[in-house]
Parts: sequence; structure tokens; C-alpha cells
Amino acid sequence: MGDPSLTRRIVGYLVVSQIAAFVIGWLLTVGLGLAGVDRFTSSWDELGAERATKMVIASLIRDESGLVRIEPIPELQAENLRAPQMMIAAFDFSTKAPIAGSSKELVGALEKVIEVNSTHAHFVLPSDPKTPPLGFMEPRWTRFGRMYMAVYRTKFRWDDIFHSMKSSLQWLIAYVVAAILMSTGTAWFAVRRGLTPLRAVADEAAHIDMNSLHKQLPVGGVPTEITPLVKAMNNALDRLAASAVRMRRYTANAAHELRTPIAVLRARLDNLEETPVKGDLLCDASRLQAVVEQMLIAARLTEQQATLDQEVDLAKSIRKVILGYLQLAIECDRMIEFEAGTSPVITQGNQRAIESIVANLVDNALRAEPTGGTVLVRVGDDAVVEVIDHGEGVAPSDREMIFEPFWRKSEATPGTGLGLAIAKELMDKHGGRIWVEETSSGGATFKISFQRTNSN
Repeated sequence: MGDPSLTRRIVGYLVVSQIAAFVIGWLLTVGLGLAGVDRFTSSWDELGAERATKMVIASLIRDESGLVRIEPIPELQAENLRAPQMMIAAFDFSTKAPIAGSSKELVGALEKVIEVNSTHAHFVLPSDPKTPPLGFMEPRWTRFGRMYMAVYRTKFRWDDIFHSMKSSLQWLIAYVVAAILMSTGTAWFAVRRGLTPLRAVADEAAHIDMNSLHKQLPVGGVPTEITPLVKAMNNALDRLAASAVRMRRYTANAAHELRTPIAVLRARLDNLEETPVKGDLLCDASRLQAVVEQMLIAARLTEQQATLDQEVDLAKSIRKVILGYLQLAIECDRMIEFEAGTSPVITQGNQRAIESIVANLVDNALRAEPTGGTVLVRVGDDAVVEVIDHGEGVAPSDREMIFEPFWRKSEATPGTGLGLAIAKELMDKHGGRIWVEETSSGGATFKISFQRTNSN
């Protein structure tokens, strides 16, 4: 599972920080109160009010006469033994009448306070002057309806910190949730908007390939924190572009230098007396020649030393390629058959590149075709060229991989694994497609599809 998004991470940190801020704020308030700071004055014992109130609520029962009264549960009885001065009281919320079992002293002191419908009150009885608040009263829901619950002189216990904090959070839960939702929405909106320039940079980067390394990612509008990253990526693209230019120049120079010795080798093989290996040697030389021609034209197209705006008659150009391979096919004890319609099939591209692609496919087909067989080359009216052999074919699992550079079925497979990869690169430059299917009678059918144009 991947890392969460930056937006979610920031929002998560914000939510956690707000909860932490509430806890720290509560602890700070309590600490100031315990330290005797004015407006925050409180005592440790006052923190026990929440726990004691819950025990009083649990002690409410309805007697046989139908009246509600306080019947202390064992926990409340034990608490009374631990804090003998503790007093408790409950009042009906509607009638303000005290509940039986309430402390008379608390009832007498709080009856007037209840009349003002106070949401909650911290208080000290007249018998305990000039002390931090020792009592707490607030309306609470019980199983018998809403009532005012009051406790006085509770005794602190360490778990009272948790109970008091939980009670404070319940009082403020609406405000806390609203604050979290508002800040979460604000943070989400701000981060998403803030990352918009970065998404634009990502979109630009997604369209950069080996042919467009010279492009620069936009820095304008990118947040200051992200600018160094974008600049570093642009510097990396510059270095890659320079390396690619050197590599293409090296490849073009190497291919150019290899053309002459291969042509000389081919001429010498043509003049060689008939021997059992002459046909194989010619086939090998032809393969080298086809790959070198493809490498050279691919490099020139990339360097824009050649154009893709020529009108090419596919039938005429491919017939020329086949005528160049007829003698080789005969030497290899094979034949080539050509099929095309009577009307020209025109496409726009680079004639030399198209001829080198077809030459590579024909050369591969002659190698795959069994001795005495015939390779069929067909040019369709839809600008689809088919090169059909009747050899072993290509397994379905390999039909995508064969166009990867240096891919070979095994180490025993002859060749460099470059021919079909370069053919695919050239087809991509022409806006076309190359793929392989199974020949109906067994073998492989390579197809290349061009965009047909209307000739004038």
C-alpha cells in the first residue's frame, strides 16, 4: 500500500494537532486553576465531580410509591467512606423540587440558584469561605428524565483527570467537531489549490520522452518550497538531453561508418564462388545492412536531418525493396511473392525509413521461412502492409516483447534484437502501428499500418 496523499497527511496532522491543542489547553487551564491564578482557580478535589455525579445518577431509583429518590449504590457508599464530607443532591428539572435522599444543606443553598436555570455552576457553601470551588452542579440526563445534579467536597482520584477531561470534551464536542470540520475543509482546499501548479508540472513531465528532453518544466506559479525540486528536474532533463544527443550522434556516426564495410562485404559475397555457406553469409550480411540502415535513418529523423513530409507510394516503394531481395531469396532457396492493387496507396512519411522497415521485416521473414517456401508481401488499399512467413511463428506471450530493444527468445537466437525495436520506433514517428499475428497456415504475419493520404 502506497503512502497517503500529501493533502490527507496534512489534514490528518491538523486534526491530531487540534485534539492535542484541546488536551493541552484543558491541562493548562486546570494547571492555572490549581496554581491559584485568578479566573482559573480550582482544586484537585473538584476534578472528582464528574465521577461522583455519575455515581449519583446510577443511584437514582423509583420507589413503590412512584417517586424518584437517591438510593446510594455500593460504589457511592464506598466513596462516602473515602470522602466523609461529600454531599450530594438532585433536583427535578421541571419543578425544581429536590429529590429524596439529597443533602439538606445542599438543597437549602442551591434552591435559589436553580431558579435562574443555570447551565452549570461552581460554588462554595457559606460554611467554607474563601476557598476554591468545592461544589459543582449542572443539568444531566438520567433514566428518569432531566435533572439538576450537584456534588460537593468530592475527593480527588487519579482517574478523575480522565473523567473530567471527557466531560469537558462532551460540553465542547459541537465546537470541537465544527472547528475540526472547518479547519479540515480549509486545509484540504488550501493544499489542493496550493498543489495545482505542481500537478501542472506533473502533467508536463508525463508528456516528456526521449524525443522531447529539451522541454523545460514550468517554474512560474510553483510554490517556493517546490521550486528547487522543479529546477533540479529541469537540470536533470538538460543532462539527459545532452547525453541523448551524444548517444544519437554516436549511433548515427557508427551506422554511417558501418555502411561502407557492409556494402563491400556484400559485394564480395556476391562475387564469391558458389559454396554451401554462400546463401547463409548473404543472409547475415543482408540483416546487418538492414539494421544499419534503420539505425541511420532513425538517428537522422530524431536529429531532424530527415523529414516525414514526403508523399510515399507504398506499393511502388515496397516493390523496390522486394526486387532488391529477390536475388538473396534465390540464394537462400526461397521466393518472395508480392501483391498490391492497381491504384496507388499514398501515405505521408519518409520513404527511406519506410523502405528500411519493410526491408527488416522481409529479411526476418526470409530467415523464418522454411527452405523452398515463399514469403508473401501484401499492400492493402487501407495502407496496411503484411509480411507473411510460414515458419515457427511467434508465441502469443512474446508478441509484445519482440519489439523491445535487445529482446531475443533465447541466447541461441541469432541477431541483435534491435531490428524490430527500431522498426517500432520508426512506425511511432510515422504515427503508425506495427504488430504480429499468426499466419493461418502456420507462421507469423507482421503488419504495419500507415495513415493513408489522398494523392492529387
